[in-house]
Amino acid sequence: MKLIWSPETASKAYIDTVKSCESLGTPGAAELVAAMAAGWNATLIVETWSEGETIAISVGLNVASKHTNARHICIVPNARSKTAYLQAMTQQSCSNLPETIIMNDEEEENSESTIMQKLQEIDFLVIDWDQKEFAANVLRNAVFGSRGAVVVCRSGYRRSTSCFSWTKAFSDRKVVRTVTLPVSGGLEIAHVAAARSSGKSESNINNKRKWIKHIDQRSGEEHVIRK
Repeated sequence: MKLIWSPETASKAYIDTVKSCESLGTPGAAELVAAMAAGWNATLIVETWSEGETIAISVGLNVASKHTNARHICIVPNARSKTAYLQAMTQQSCSNLPETIIMNDEEEENSESTIMQKLQEIDFLVIDWDQKEFAANVLRNAVFGSRGAVVVCRSGYRRSTSCFSWTKAFSDRKVVRTVTLPVSGGLEIAHVAAARSSGKSESNINNKRKWIKHIDQRSGEEHVIRK
C-alpha cells in the first residue's frame, strides 16, 4: 500500500493555514507544507523545532493534522525550546497542542535512538537544516511507515552545500524522487518509497514467470519455453 494523494484535503488545509498564519506575515512555505501533509493523508506528522525558529510551518502542520486526524509530534533539543514552542503555538490560538518531546533528555539512556524508535510509522517528517546536527540525528533514527513517507527539509540550501546525501540517510528505503523549491531558504522535499511486501520475494516470482509450458496439438509433444 502506498501514500495516496487527496487534492481536496490538501486544498482545505492550504486555505485554513492561510487564515491561521495571517498575522505572521510569512511567505507560502507554511501553506505549502500543510497542503502536502494533508494531501498525503499523513497519520503521524513529526517535526523538529528549536528556539528562535519561525512557528508558521508548525501552525500549518497543526492544521493539517486536524484534517487527517493525525498524531502531531514536535521534537525539540532542550526544555527551553519546548517552553518557547508551546508558548508560540498557544499565541497562535492552536487548539489541541502537539505532543512535544525533548530529544536530549538526560533521563533517557541513548535518548536519540530510543525516542525515535517509539515513533513508529512516520509518514510526514519536517526537519530544519539550520540545526544540522539535531536534524541529522532525527532523520537518521526515523522509523518510516510501510506506505512510504514524505520528508521536508527546511533551509535546504544549507543542506545542499554539506556532505549530506538523501541516499545515505535512507539506507533501508529507496528515495523515489527529490525536489528543491525556492521557498524559505530552500524547501527540499524527498519522497521515500513504501516498504517492500513481506510476501514471496520478487526473484522467486520472476523465476516462476520465466518458463511456460506448451503442448504441440499435432504431435502431443510437451515443450517448456523460457519467456
